[in-house]
Parts: sequence; C-alpha cells; structure tokens
Amino acid sequence: MGVIMIKCPQTGRAITTGMKTDRETFRCSTVFFSRTYCAICRTNHEWFAKDAWVYEPEERMRKAS
Repeated sequence: MGVIMIKCPQTGRAITTGMKTDRETFRCSTVFFSRTYCAICRTNHEWFAKDAWVYEPEERMRKAS
C-alpha cells in the first residue's frame, strides 16, 4: 500500500495527499480532480490524477535488499 503524491507548484517538492492506494488500483481509477493542503507553502493545491503518483516506501526497501 502506498500514498498518492503530488508536486507542490510553489516549491517543486513532493507532498502527500493523504490518500492511500496501490499503484495498480490508482492506474485503473477513473480520472479525478482533487485538492490537497500543502503544509510547506500553507495553501491548497488543485490537481488531477494524471499529475499524481503512488509512493510505496516498502517497494524501495525491497529493491535495496
């Protein structure tokens, strides 16, 4: 299970949306629009699913082993 991430348009840094899913489910999901509060620049960002990605930290750890 991972978390959906977007890029903060103000800073360019990756931020979490707080939504959890896996890559396959996210890839098969319908196109959607959402808003996420960014703690870095303290504003809400509007984004489309096509601009987001799933970060699965356990996947990274498995590849390093």
